[in-house]
Amino acid sequence: MADKIKVLISEEDVDAKIRELGKQISKDYEGKEIHLICVLKGGIYITTELSKRITVPVSLDFMSVSSYGDATESSGRVKIVKDLDDPIEGKDVLIVEDIIDSGRTLRNLVDLLSTRSPKSIKICTLLDKPERRVVEVPVDYVGFNIPDEFVIGYGLDYAQKYRNLPFIGVVEQ
Repeated sequence: MADKIKVLISEEDVDAKIRELGKQISKDYEGKEIHLICVLKGGIYITTELSKRITVPVSLDFMSVSSYGDATESSGRVKIVKDLDDPIEGKDVLIVEDIIDSGRTLRNLVDLLSTRSPKSIKICTLLDKPERRVVEVPVDYVGFNIPDEFVIGYGLDYAQKYRNLPFIGVVEQ
């Protein structure tokens, strides 16, 4: 099956935006250490690139949270597949996501992590679909607001395919 993919955001634009986000985060956390929590699997791409562009000390952990399965719409049911390895008590936490859609997954994640006594929790996402929000969640750093289309690439997948594309695209039907 050879799908036709339309480029929505180029590799160059993604890279430039991540550099910009890294610069802003570094400024905002000047004099502090930041603890990045990468939301797997899709978040690994932005987390890796973003962490290289943050100039303050960075520690890193991973969580795997699922609400999609192989579907293109969130089920609304959030399942923790992999929890953090280390405690976050007293840490300035930055959750790094590939995309925020309905907000359900992230709202559940923020609520859960808040019970673990971090010093602060902020959110960074490469892509945001604010018009799809059904649960309010404060997003502190946004790469791109995008239209209500199912996107792939740069960590985003469709049934585990296309994550490795270096750009954000849309599969054309």
